[in-house]
Amino acid sequence: MDKIVITGNGPLQGDVHVAGAKNAALPIIAAALLTAQPLQLSNVPGVRDIGTALKLLEMLGAAVERDGTNLTLTSSNINSLHVPYELVKTMRGSILTLGPLLARFGEADVSLPGGCAIGSRPVNEHIMGLQSLGADIDIEGGYIKAKASRLRGAHHTFDVPSVTATENLIMAASLAEGETVLENCALEPEIGDLAELLNRMGANIEGAGTSKITIEGKTELHGAEHRVPPDRIETGTFLVAAAATRGDIRVLDTNPDYLQHVLGKLEQAGAELETGDDWIRLNMRDRRPQAVNITTAPYPAFPTDMQAQFMALNALAEGSSTVVENIFENRFMHVAELQRMGADIELQGHTAIVKGRERLKGAPVMATDLRASACLIIAALAADGDTTVDRVYHLDRGYANIDTKLAQLGAVIHRV
Repeated sequence: MDKIVITGNGPLQGDVHVAGAKNAALPIIAAALLTAQPLQLSNVPGVRDIGTALKLLEMLGAAVERDGTNLTLTSSNINSLHVPYELVKTMRGSILTLGPLLARFGEADVSLPGGCAIGSRPVNEHIMGLQSLGADIDIEGGYIKAKASRLRGAHHTFDVPSVTATENLIMAASLAEGETVLENCALEPEIGDLAELLNRMGANIEGAGTSKITIEGKTELHGAEHRVPPDRIETGTFLVAAAATRGDIRVLDTNPDYLQHVLGKLEQAGAELETGDDWIRLNMRDRRPQAVNITTAPYPAFPTDMQAQFMALNALAEGSSTVVENIFENRFMHVAELQRMGADIELQGHTAIVKGRERLKGAPVMATDLRASACLIIAALAADGDTTVDRVYHLDRGYANIDTKLAQLGAVIHRV
């Protein structure tokens, strides 16, 4: 099992290119099941979750051609509607096959999902939404068994604005009979990107990116070309790493509009920021960051996927801060590992009280989930001595070659 060893050695400096967004690519890959014609994708990140999604499509009978960051997916010969636990247990995004399979083939048999152990993420919103569209759904033996001769348009309001449920319902409604109106939808930019792709495939979707989305169902969709947008969480991770190490970097091939709340917090921490259409520069001018209070909430507020990285930043910052996690109840598992490195953090329910220290100390630590992995790497970059991060397979699920990219910015980092 791979480990990453990091020797804290000063500020990160230079340019770094951001990969395509895993959280955008996963629903796009699932959308290939909606048509028999080829879907041509570019800027697809080379991360483990994408590999799992492609393996799943091939298991269902789709043809997958990959050339670097380019993909061609053809679902003309689907021969299975069964999505097994063996694949789903490692990646929650597999639930996104449920809507497309049901809408196009009238049936789906999808295992209940797995993924990072950061808290309960129930599939109720997916199930209730598809039932609103006329699906007959049972849960048996850990599988969601869904049937519908053809889905019918409906008016559905989500109890909770779930990102993946919104994406699943948009895809399913694209092939439903009549009009579907979805309310209390999630607002994440990945949803708008998925809708843009579906419209290129012949769908008729309006309002994606707002709380109310209207879909006029079609009898079939066709192939299309699409570029996966940049990963806003990878962007934020590199920016926080530069801030924690008091560095000066430019993040390229990104979109500053996706990260306004995070950029605001970095400015509060003392970073100087410049932005262009597709780049962000952060300069800490060798200054210690200032502590910033964080409260996670659905987009466009502060993202839960950046909470752990800012926990590391606050552990090194001047002053005290509070970090409140409102999305996932188990997303503080990185705190115990930061404490092994000397961080002064006290947990009170969903709130962490962080008293910043000038330096942390290298130690053997264990990654517990994807973003916790990034948190520990950031802390290690700014710590004295060596840190060994175990279980970095979590890291590889969502970051493409992050160790190589950090080394190019001057980090002393290698895999063992």
